[in-house]
Amino acid sequence: MNTHAPQQRPQRVLIVTAHPEPRSLTAALADFAVDRLRAAGHEVRVSDLYAMKWHAAIDADDFPDHPADTRLEVLAAQGGATRAGRLAADLAEEQEKLRWADAVVLQFPLWWFSVPAVLKGWIDRVLTFGFAHGPDVPPPYSEGALGGKRALLAVSVGARESAFSDRGAHGPLADLLFPLQHGVFWFTGMAALEPFAVYGSASLPEEEFAAAAEAYGRRLDGLFTEQPVPFRRLDGGDYGRTDMRLREGLERPGTTGLGLHLR
Repeated sequence: MNTHAPQQRPQRVLIVTAHPEPRSLTAALADFAVDRLRAAGHEVRVSDLYAMKWHAAIDADDFPDHPADTRLEVLAAQGGATRAGRLAADLAEEQEKLRWADAVVLQFPLWWFSVPAVLKGWIDRVLTFGFAHGPDVPPPYSEGALGGKRALLAVSVGARESAFSDRGAHGPLADLLFPLQHGVFWFTGMAALEPFAVYGSASLPEEEFAAAAEAYGRRLDGLFTEQPVPFRRLDGGDYGRTDMRLREGLERPGTTGLGLHLR
């Protein structure tokens, strides 16, 4: 049993990882996460997208019943196939993993200021209309369709940490990850935790990996106890019902940009 982690009720965790090299830092951190979580008594499933040869692009094959001679309207096709239980088998399997999970960890390297294409393809294909969002599920930016689940980004970053600071050349990491934290996790109702990042990952000495793993372990220990990022709720009266704009006077003085969407 992991002596570092406080005793918690066993939970179920899905780790979705994306790196083509099984000896990469990303893979090592994913393996560490599996061991740490299981040692704490949690159930863990892993979707290793490169090992699975995950098909990244949405196309008509996602919807086996879609007529070949009919224009592909993606949202409509997703919604119809989702309601009918007629999505492609790989999508249905990943959606079942999401239903099963109490928490989701996305483990990936930051490539061109975003996720690898294969992980973006997992998001695009798995979070279908009618499953993760849409008129027949709870509204976005609230409890949402995937409400009650927790979500953590675990990111390997090649550059130094100072380059992603408030005055860093790349901009704050939290801003770069906002589309995932807010636009994927919170939009679908998942409670987003502060991201975990390992910087200088291109050439991380062994002793620094040990320190990074220990820091990651502490975050994993708090996966079900940490306070999530306090994003505003769409159903809480902060936004207009028709224009979805933040109401005047609710922001902290001097706050602009993405910070407006934090309580």
